[in-house]
Amino acid sequence: MTKPTLVILAAGMGSRYGGMKQIDGVGNHGEPIIEFSIYDAKEAGFEQVVLIIKREHEDAFRSALTDKIAGSIDVKFAYQDIEDLPEGMTVPAGRIKPWGTTHALLACRNIVDGPFAIINADDFYGKDAYKVIYNFLTTEAADDHYAMVGYPCGNTLTDHGTVTRGVCEKDENGNLKKIVEVQKIAKKGDGAIYEEDGEWVPLAGDALVSMNFWGFTPKIFEECREVFEKYIRSAVIENPQKCEHVIPTAVGELVKNNKCTVKVLSSRDKWFGVTYREDKPEVVAKIQEMKDLGIYPDNLWE
Repeated sequence: MTKPTLVILAAGMGSRYGGMKQIDGVGNHGEPIIEFSIYDAKEAGFEQVVLIIKREHEDAFRSALTDKIAGSIDVKFAYQDIEDLPEGMTVPAGRIKPWGTTHALLACRNIVDGPFAIINADDFYGKDAYKVIYNFLTTEAADDHYAMVGYPCGNTLTDHGTVTRGVCEKDENGNLKKIVEVQKIAKKGDGAIYEEDGEWVPLAGDALVSMNFWGFTPKIFEECREVFEKYIRSAVIENPQKCEHVIPTAVGELVKNNKCTVKVLSSRDKWFGVTYREDKPEVVAKIQEMKDLGIYPDNLWE
């Protein structure tokens, strides 16, 4: 069996952050979050990483990350190309925004040929998350039987603005029953609130959310291609500059139509990330604390 691959979504524009947060340093040696993710994945057993990026960012990624780690783990690039659209479609005039994470996933369809995990570049998931997903991918994953690592909503919020999360429901067997992409979620005491039709609605702090940490087989490429093509042909007419499709929505549609099951895994670790630039000092402090405690070595690859 092919060893699992780690795929990292790193082609975002970082508009809320104000720059390329995927490779912005948070460690004392300038390491970005993505570097700690790759380190944790390697410890869990992953031997190959595929970075989904914009082609014009390759030099920046090589300089900040891949030249440093290439001797420790196999690294490949996949390129999210805005012009990679279904037959007969063209990019609307003036469109610069990528088509979303479902489209980004499809960028590695000709590279990844075995089970794989996929994550966001700017989210710190914790060592345990990589261990549980690697175990799933090597013992249980099958075509149309996938997995996600879920987190309590209250552990995924920022003090500096709102976030978007895939809010999940599990069935009696521990599989994903429903997932809804909810925008504008904010902290509120020990819980959360989100905006809906101009009103703020309560959301429990222990509500299960997806942080885009999935375990798939290559069958997902075919399934997501169909979902994305159906969506984009109509959406590009209605909202040509900003329409996008995201993985939680794609998975939710597959689950709803009984095309797959998704086992909900949990991690003991707490998530953190850099949605906004104001989040960075806290992340820097947490990373240094983990180095001081010996959870990470001072130099990751020595």
